[in-house]
Amino acid sequence: MPSPRRALVMGASGFVGSHVTRKLVERGDDVRVYLRKSSKTLGIDDLDVARCYGDLYDEAALRAAMADRDVVYYCVVDTRFHLRDPAPLFETNVNCLQRVLDIATEADLYRFVFCSTIGTIALGEGRPATEDDAFNWPGVGGPYIESRLKAEDMVLRYARERGLPAIALNVSNPYGPLDWQPNQGLMVKLAAQGKLPVFVKGVSTEVVGIEDVADAFLLAADHGRVGERYIVSETYMPMRELLTTAADEVGARPPRFGIPLAVMYAAGFLNGAVSRLLRRDPVIDVTGVRLLHTTSPADHGKATRELGWKPRPAAESIRKAARFHVDHAKDVARRG
Repeated sequence: MPSPRRALVMGASGFVGSHVTRKLVERGDDVRVYLRKSSKTLGIDDLDVARCYGDLYDEAALRAAMADRDVVYYCVVDTRFHLRDPAPLFETNVNCLQRVLDIATEADLYRFVFCSTIGTIALGEGRPATEDDAFNWPGVGGPYIESRLKAEDMVLRYARERGLPAIALNVSNPYGPLDWQPNQGLMVKLAAQGKLPVFVKGVSTEVVGIEDVADAFLLAADHGRVGERYIVSETYMPMRELLTTAADEVGARPPRFGIPLAVMYAAGFLNGAVSRLLRRDPVIDVTGVRLLHTTSPADHGKATRELGWKPRPAAESIRKAARFHVDHAKDVARRG
């Protein structure tokens, strides 16, 4: 079934989910979104979509939302790697996902497109990593990566053993416009505002434009092979280049001072220790620093060959993100 037209987006209030929703509406699909009543929906408020309300525990609402749909785009994820108690990560990313998968297997879907992460891809050893490389950095990424590994493995197991027409997309750090609640995009926002004078020396990461991510989701539903995963990332970019690209686009002062990685580890250790004493979640801890730099180049050739995915240079999307954050700040100031 090429170009399915009846879609359900779960997690449509998030950065990835809102852009997937936007692309589906632009294409003319019949789009339904599944939201909590408390969800902040700035990213989709201008779109004509049907809204279903419920949570990941409401089986009746989940069944109703999936009824008569061709494709489910699952973009729900808890990314809070810094939690002192990792139980919520596993509850949302694994246990609730299993409930959704059980219902999806009975829903007569054409495709179930799952938003996974580049964090489940192996670290390359002398070459860019591919989807075929076995995961090789256990215990380094902490509970967040562990929960995401379990989630992806479960989705692919349901494809093998229970006939779920699932595909996993290994999305890297996305940047672009309409990032209303920036997560990975927070440093780009700060750089665009001239509030980030430093960068971490020697750190690079895989990056991709958010609109290209959304394109990949639609292409995966149309052309992806069931039970496969696809790397969705455009390039491996030094942190300094990423932040400078954002600052230069809007005339902000780019980061000038490089911090050694050892200083970041010391700060992460200290912040984690203080947070434990105060019984609160740290802004960043040692695990967060590991996630910042434990990366390697990845090869998106499979997505290009099989899906027809052709991402634009990620720098274009970083520049769009910078302009969005500056323009949004000006709008807020005018209204205030």
